[in-house]
Amino acid sequence: MAPPPSSSSSSSSSDSSMIRPRDVCIVGVARTPMGAFLGSLSFFSATHLGSIAIRSALKRANLDPSHVQEVFFGNVLSANLGQAPARQAALGAGIPNSVICTTINKVCASGMKGSRIGHDTIVDGMLKDGLWDVYNNFGMGVCAELCADQHTITREQQDSYAIQSFERGIAAQNNGLFAWEIVSVEVSGGRGKPSSVVDKDEGLGKFDAAKLRKLRPSFMDDGGSVTAGNASSISDGAAALVLVSGEKAIKLGLQVVAKIRGYGDAAQAPELFTTAPALAIPKAISAAGLEASHIDYYEINEAFSVVALANQKLLGINPEKINVHGGAVSLGHPLGCSGARILVTLLGVLRHKNGKFGVGGICNGGGGASALVVELMPVAKVGQSLL
Repeated sequence: MAPPPSSSSSSSSSDSSMIRPRDVCIVGVARTPMGAFLGSLSFFSATHLGSIAIRSALKRANLDPSHVQEVFFGNVLSANLGQAPARQAALGAGIPNSVICTTINKVCASGMKGSRIGHDTIVDGMLKDGLWDVYNNFGMGVCAELCADQHTITREQQDSYAIQSFERGIAAQNNGLFAWEIVSVEVSGGRGKPSSVVDKDEGLGKFDAAKLRKLRPSFMDDGGSVTAGNASSISDGAAALVLVSGEKAIKLGLQVVAKIRGYGDAAQAPELFTTAPALAIPKAISAAGLEASHIDYYEINEAFSVVALANQKLLGINPEKINVHGGAVSLGHPLGCSGARILVTLLGVLRHKNGKFGVGGICNGGGGASALVVELMPVAKVGQSLL
């Protein structure tokens, strides 16, 4: 377990680590490994993976499912899942029948929007429903190409960023830094064969820097710069966060992992969704009563390498403070999960790097983005957890 954070953000309120009754606290987090496209987790439904993440997050929080009052869960590709995916995931995790469940589809920002709503309440189906700009009738990758042109980001820069994402992800995996986040998934061998256990992000094992630089552009025949190598990979996975009021955390003696300090949403033209995080993130920081100088680390979802590069450029973020354990390009991008996944990873980064304040930002199809500011709590705060 990492030592208590000692952030350089000393100019913020000196008593911000206190838990107040009206605080919104994160007391448990979990994510499955990110399974590669048609990989080990492809036999699991999204709702089954969601159940695994919810059950594990509650267990790590030392919180009985009977305490849950409402479930918000992101899911984008719902075809053939059956009725009410969030409810399926919740009941599969042992949450009582009486608990209200809501499925959220805000494309890639679904998982983060679930955390935001939790705060407030405290034809190829994949291509058409998740990866296609219906307003301009072209693939989301074309929007990435527009972004690269508008912000003068070259193919070489995008490839180099993608390689960095893989290198950071591999380093984090090899050093055991994802163990805090990941709950292993047992995969049946079938027909009498032994089961196997998936406990690592599968996409990291397919890294080949030389091959990545040779890939052809995916969305433009002539002069394109966005490839399958510098874009996020299609994958399977789930992530969950348990939110409680400060009052409930104190009453039950729960370990508070972090507090949600602020959030922000933004939108612009659909084809400009790639840079919407640069609008949402300042809103979230302002809502938290902080300034950009207070933020120790950022997670901006790597829908494409150019997304992280453009928002980093627009916001003036130090490259050493963004996606330091890799991102969606290397780990994978399950559409409904990623907003929650980057929050879980952000908390892991803050723990490992002794940071205090972090920001997660994610763009979504249609021109939108969501952002959330978290404050990591000292390890010994309130109670103990299994994290």
